[in-house]
Amino acid sequence: METEAKQKRPRGTGSIYKQAGSRYWWVCYYVDGQARRESSGKEKITEARDYLRKQINKADNGELPSPDARRITVAELFKAVVTDYKNNGKTVEWVERVWKLHLEPFWGTRKAANVSTDQIARYVEQRKGEAAKNGTINRELALLRRAFSLGYNARPRKVAAPLKLSDYMLKEDNARKGFVDETQYRALVEKVNGRPWLRAMLTLGYNYGFRKAELLGIKAGQVDLLARTIRLNPGETKNGEGRTVRLTDECYILVQELMRGKRSEDSLITRTNGHPVKDFRETWAQLTEAAGLNGLLFHDLRRSAVRNMVRRGVSEKVAMKISGHKTRSVFDRYNIVDEADLADAALKIEQGGKAELARAVEKAVEENMHSSYIVGQQQERAAN
Repeated sequence: METEAKQKRPRGTGSIYKQAGSRYWWVCYYVDGQARRESSGKEKITEARDYLRKQINKADNGELPSPDARRITVAELFKAVVTDYKNNGKTVEWVERVWKLHLEPFWGTRKAANVSTDQIARYVEQRKGEAAKNGTINRELALLRRAFSLGYNARPRKVAAPLKLSDYMLKEDNARKGFVDETQYRALVEKVNGRPWLRAMLTLGYNYGFRKAELLGIKAGQVDLLARTIRLNPGETKNGEGRTVRLTDECYILVQELMRGKRSEDSLITRTNGHPVKDFRETWAQLTEAAGLNGLLFHDLRRSAVRNMVRRGVSEKVAMKISGHKTRSVFDRYNIVDEADLADAALKIEQGGKAELARAVEKAVEENMHSSYIVGQQQERAAN
């Protein structure tokens, strides 16, 4: 082992040396009190010095994985995801359920440093074998990626690099065609059967396109009955931005009923026993079946709200603000054009054409009458 120029480097600046059989200079520095030796990949000693200096700076700033990082499991990384959701006011039930049912059995005990592309491919294959949809698998992989991102951003780092999953994300068909028209909405209303919380969720979802999680997270303090508004706080929506909507008469009456006897910190959406609603999948399935709309998703109300607002003359800019769509591409995917829209467009085109024709005929008659009058005046003057 040949040390740099046989000259002792100042304490804390590491060392540079030649490893037997290697054409590159090697470096040694300390991370959390433990020596780390690695090739600089540089043949020139001046470049090796620069490399060593950069690595020491990274170590001092906590930007390098700690020596204990190789022992960290995926389960330990995932704890940060749950904490992150809680700190940002997001509901964690779905995250915890996905971890327990799918991610933990496969990934939980694996060392984060050893996660390989082969393992990711096997996980995708396993989930597809369990008939999981592409979108479901992608959401699960996104949680795994989030765990690694948080670990990489930690100081000191818990993993050497973020997890790159772009090659394993599956193609999704997001263009669902489910939506609710006014007749179907009224059929759902009729089958609510005296459940004020469900009636309110149904109406707020259909009118404003609130997401399920947004509705379930609303506190009584976010409702202003005097101003007739509901406020969604920043950080509690999917896009992280807050928004306020003014209640229609129907929504106001329903929300007013839910507000009775509640303090500002109480949940707005509660069952008759006062307990906050957390999961209503079974109730929703019963409601849609009773209304003859099997398979309808609560999220289909959101799509319907967007389309209804645009159809009823609300500008797209305002509709996006109400529904909370941050990007135009996603909004356009919800603003579905169906056969009824096309028929309505054809009728408007036809009516517009007829109106244009009528105006043209009227103008031609007026011009003809005016020309006849001028000719008559000219003939009368000539006769005199």
